[in-house]
Amino acid sequence: MNIREKLEQCEELTLSKYAAHSKDSLGRDIFEEQCDMRTVYQRDRDRIIHSKAFRRLKHKTQVFLAPAGDHYRTRLTHTLEVAQIARSIAKALSLNEDLTEAIALGHDLGHTPFGHAGERALNEVCSLGFAHYKQSVRVVELLEKDGSGLNLTKEVRDGILNHRTSGNPFTLEGKVVRLSDKIAYINHDIDDAIRADILKEEDIPRQFTDILGNSTKSRLDGLIRDVVSNSMDKADICMSNQYETAMKGLRAYMFESVYKNPVAKGQESKAESMLKSLYEYYLKNQDKMPKEFIHLIYDLGQVPERVVCDYISGMSDQYSVSKFEEIFVPKFWI
Repeated sequence: MNIREKLEQCEELTLSKYAAHSKDSLGRDIFEEQCDMRTVYQRDRDRIIHSKAFRRLKHKTQVFLAPAGDHYRTRLTHTLEVAQIARSIAKALSLNEDLTEAIALGHDLGHTPFGHAGERALNEVCSLGFAHYKQSVRVVELLEKDGSGLNLTKEVRDGILNHRTSGNPFTLEGKVVRLSDKIAYINHDIDDAIRADILKEEDIPRQFTDILGNSTKSRLDGLIRDVVSNSMDKADICMSNQYETAMKGLRAYMFESVYKNPVAKGQESKAESMLKSLYEYYLKNQDKMPKEFIHLIYDLGQVPERVVCDYISGMSDQYSVSKFEEIFVPKFWI
């Protein structure tokens, strides 16, 4: 018996009957021989961590565009916080931590530069539309490794696709990530907003803090405990009505106070205009994109509009600004 088989046997003995067991995975689109050390979900997690798209998340906006301080969240640190929360819940419920972590680490791989402002821009300008959760799946199925993708298991890809609010993952591990994403961003965005002097802890309505707590620490602890206690020994991931209502109310409050705040979001229209200009330019000048994107169009038959979105959505904030300046800003004669 090799190490992987021992790990699979350990899962049989320790995981909940509702957990996704590695040996029962629905598998990959392209057959691969099993690793003798790692389960299928461990391999998926490792592939995501080593991907180029994962590394680029460190220079992509979470909420605050180009913040001056070092302590504001980026898309990468958001992803890590989601993974930590999701693993805590999965472990407490005896679910598959490796699958949970893989989904969490991959859920935002397709996010654009400048956060949801970039997503809106591409969705408006591209006739095919654009959604980051669909793009995240496209990244792992096609874009990574020069058009061959990461060949992840169906369970991981389903969790990535369905992490949005309206999603419905078919594994409990995917449902854990879907909920952990919201728990993470609501609370860390409050923390960043306080750091940016956009709001104070005491500004948060009492109707929410009386239930959820008066600090990021207490809110995270309470929400995680509520999910665990209400999901124990169930075939679903649930919250109590009291906590779910309070979290939804706090999320709505954040949209009005932070996500639409003119101070925090004042640069978004510039970012959207910039990305739209880049889209129009590269659609007319496809040969100006890197060779791996030209390869997608001419060798793999991918639609040019989609490939242009692939290129722009993969850019970091800084890189998109650099390309805009290179293309549209006149240079002084030396």
